[in-house]
Amino acid sequence: MPELLDCRPGHWRELPDARLKYCPEFYTSTQAAALFVQLQGEIQWSQPQVRLFGKTHKVPRLTAFYGDRGLQYSYSGVRHETLPWSATLQQIKRDVERSTQRKFNSVLLNCYRNGSDSNGWHADDEKELGDAPFIASLSLGASRDFHFRHNKLGKHNYSCALESGSLLLMAGCMQQHWQHQLPKRLKVSDARINLTFRLVERN
Repeated sequence: MPELLDCRPGHWRELPDARLKYCPEFYTSTQAAALFVQLQGEIQWSQPQVRLFGKTHKVPRLTAFYGDRGLQYSYSGVRHETLPWSATLQQIKRDVERSTQRKFNSVLLNCYRNGSDSNGWHADDEKELGDAPFIASLSLGASRDFHFRHNKLGKHNYSCALESGSLLLMAGCMQQHWQHQLPKRLKVSDARINLTFRLVERN
């Protein structure tokens, strides 16, 4: 079982080959609820198919990729081209950039419709993100537990609860040395929207 990670809110937590910062009230509960409703209705959600072990499956969640014009991003064998920023996404991006002092040119959104939707073990280590990507992950809606594990150091296996309105920052070489997942939780009936802001390199 993963160990519950003790993250001091708003402070960087140093881990082997990685840095994490958890900001539990980046948006207030009222702001987060309003943003959730706006995004749920205005985002052009899709459910891509991926091929695993010779069979085609729909990913167990809804996704969308928005950003600056002309960017492309590939993962799980699916190539995404950016949809144009909405006013809501632009405002969230400005808020995240102001807080992190980082610039982002894209955001990958996932909508987990209930606890049956999930995202398996993976790392955001695609070549378009560079060697040490800085990922800002915003959660809206239902709280879900987030697991992450070191690729080689088995004792470093952690979990934390991502609350609505929270912002999780992943930095350093985390994507090279760690994997993360959002497991199924069948007792969760409400939806969650996750926005991961990234800086995608142009081809």
